[in-house]
Amino acid sequence: MQLYNKLSANERAALIEAAGTERVTISFYQYHNIGNPQVFRDHLFLTWNELDVLGRIYVANEGINAQLSVPAPNFEAFKKHLDSISFLNDIRLNIAREQDNMSFLKLKVKVRDKIVADGLNDETFDVTNKGVHVDAEKFNELIEDPDTVLVDMRNHYESEIGHFKNAITPDVDTFRDSLDIIEEDLRNNKEDKKLVMYCTGGIRCEKASAYYKHKGFKNVFQLEGGIIEYDRQVKELGLENKFLGKNFVFDHRRGERISKDIIAHCHQCGSPCDTHTNCANEACHLLFIQCEDCKKAMDNCCSTDCKDINALPYEEQKALRKGKANSNKIFKKGRSEVLKFKK
Repeated sequence: MQLYNKLSANERAALIEAAGTERVTISFYQYHNIGNPQVFRDHLFLTWNELDVLGRIYVANEGINAQLSVPAPNFEAFKKHLDSISFLNDIRLNIAREQDNMSFLKLKVKVRDKIVADGLNDETFDVTNKGVHVDAEKFNELIEDPDTVLVDMRNHYESEIGHFKNAITPDVDTFRDSLDIIEEDLRNNKEDKKLVMYCTGGIRCEKASAYYKHKGFKNVFQLEGGIIEYDRQVKELGLENKFLGKNFVFDHRRGERISKDIIAHCHQCGSPCDTHTNCANEACHLLFIQCEDCKKAMDNCCSTDCKDINALPYEEQKALRKGKANSNKIFKKGRSEVLKFKK
């Protein structure tokens, strides 16, 4: 019985290309008490592996958080399986605005303590006492209200390439970091201001809204379905788009364009650019913004040191990496001092 992915990303990419079948990239989440996450995880893997589902799925006692792609011919079977699970029946699926058959190259279903690393003790507040969900039309109305405080609940590398007009964009590395900063900044306006939050697909705001209500905020709202659903509604209903730039996504695409605005800059030369990449040096793999000119000049690397290492034969690179960790660079997402135009 196969319970884990056995193919490399390159092997899977070759299979996808050979199949010639269009794939659909989607995301969804649901907070729900799952008694045995490991059993549920194994069930999902066995079923979805048969349907050629690929993606990154987290399962915990508190629910499920999924970003994945499924072959278009298997979508109905996939949806039927979701509907067979009581708490996922008729769940809203955020369908990617820009499709890419290579958005995911492995199926990873992992059991975690939480479906989002929020660092909160859920026993200290009622996580079901959530804020008011609003659609794109109501959201547009709210953010024009002078009594509204609009907050981006994402991390710095996400909001750097795209965010709503006039939004507060905390310069943080993690979701947990933003919670206390926002509370402190708004401590004198918990009763008289409307706190309106948004994130990629809604999952971070779901928990944050309950947390802020627990902290004394009286008027808490969240954009239902996040930026992904907002973009869909704006286009389908002909609403004014108040989002600038790209929406960062957590797959190989790294971003979906929401407006033509380019609000970020290449971290190496400073020219207008909002394309994220990972440093080609496997010992670094730093996430940063790089324009096409710098990509060519730097061989897709973040620094001359990485460029030199990346030019070495593979076995020499492997020897240099042995016994060394690079997670600090990876998870700082563009904080490296070698990036002279990081703002």
